[in-house]
Amino acid sequence: MKIAIVGAGKLGLKVTEALLGGDHSVTVIDQDETVLQKLNSHMDVMTVNANAKETKILKNLGIATYDYLIAVTENDEANIVISAFAKQLGCPKVIARVRDPEHMDQLGFIKETMGIDSIVNPDLSITVEIYKYLVEKYTLSNGIFSSGKVSLLEFEAEKLPQLMGISMKEIGSVLENMLVVAISRNGKVIIPHGDTVIHPEDGLYVIGERAPIMELNVQVHEKGLYTDLQKVMIVGGGKTGYYLARKLSEFGIAVKIIEVSKSRCHYLSTHLEDVMILHGDATDLDLLEEENLDEMDAFVTATGYDEENLLLALMAKRHGIEDVIAKVSRESYSDLIESMGIDMALSPIDITASTILRFVQGSKRVISSVLIQGQAEIMEIVASDTMKLIDTPLRDLELPDGVIIAAIHRGLRVIIPTGDTTIEEGDRVIIFSLLTELPDLEKLLRDTGKFSFFRRQR
Repeated sequence: MKIAIVGAGKLGLKVTEALLGGDHSVTVIDQDETVLQKLNSHMDVMTVNANAKETKILKNLGIATYDYLIAVTENDEANIVISAFAKQLGCPKVIARVRDPEHMDQLGFIKETMGIDSIVNPDLSITVEIYKYLVEKYTLSNGIFSSGKVSLLEFEAEKLPQLMGISMKEIGSVLENMLVVAISRNGKVIIPHGDTVIHPEDGLYVIGERAPIMELNVQVHEKGLYTDLQKVMIVGGGKTGYYLARKLSEFGIAVKIIEVSKSRCHYLSTHLEDVMILHGDATDLDLLEEENLDEMDAFVTATGYDEENLLLALMAKRHGIEDVIAKVSRESYSDLIESMGIDMALSPIDITASTILRFVQGSKRVISSVLIQGQAEIMEIVASDTMKLIDTPLRDLELPDGVIIAAIHRGLRVIIPTGDTTIEEGDRVIIFSLLTELPDLEKLLRDTGKFSFFRRQR
């Protein structure tokens, strides 16, 4: 497919890299010539140094010959206008990034009047994942994702003592015909390998046939365990802090926001109901203690600075707060996060890139897709004879470290794969992947161009 991306910021570059992995033809439009020069030296893309709000630029580009335009500049209004212009000039599908809270209550109107097919909001996306982690856990979501005869179950390893200290090679002796596809450890989701050993504090994601998974669920989930989420402190009153405070407050949770900007505090106080807004510097430990930090059930750091978010999260964890979540955009901090012991670290860039990719791929390629803790994705695809993963034993596929083939639907059968398993045309394949591996995952699913991309399911 031909895809135009307007905006060469972090999100634009992430989406570009992933789409190139899927062998699409990508054009990047940006007004910063220096950024485009760097992009050209690292990726095989066409770049255009121009303002995409000018219709002559879009016409000269031949935007009507493109399959998608994705507008992800830093300016909401520019993204809306560019997407609308592209649609009017004949581009079949357009996607816009829109972040401002003022637009959130009228997204339907914006999409309808401007002809925009999809609107993505990184701050709202990360809010949804934090909310799911905090609230759905406390309201006893059963932690099960099901597709056909296959189910995925999430639970704490300590709930099944016989798992303690055993490796993935030995897991079959405890979880027969099941597979541990991911482990949540110290705030980071990891894909386990043969020598990976289960720790008591690990969160496990186990996949298998629905019936035995449901039986396991009865063993590992205690009713009435999580019922006391009452107080949450949020550091940073930006867009993420705003969305999260509003959502938690509507659920009935007492929320405090600490924000360093006085003008932003005024905005928050006039736009949020039943939320305590505190003007101050959250790095001041005395302030946090005065505001009863130790009594909080959860602590979320959502400032614009990764380093500050991680430092404050570490401090909160050392104060014994049960759930500590940090907003972190830089992939380079991934290994550091694992060693810090915080409960969850989320990247709005990864989450939004995943949302855009799934929209571009459409329902023919990806049947379903669910985010896991905002760091990984479980998806179900239909295997075609043009995919690289067809007719090759899994051990020979050279899968990225962050990708695992979790299960296969073949007719009425469910296959929990081993290294000898081979995927056949028409199989419904469930794949678990870290969001950081999106570009490599797209290469794995790439259309080799041998025949028609997808055939009917068997």
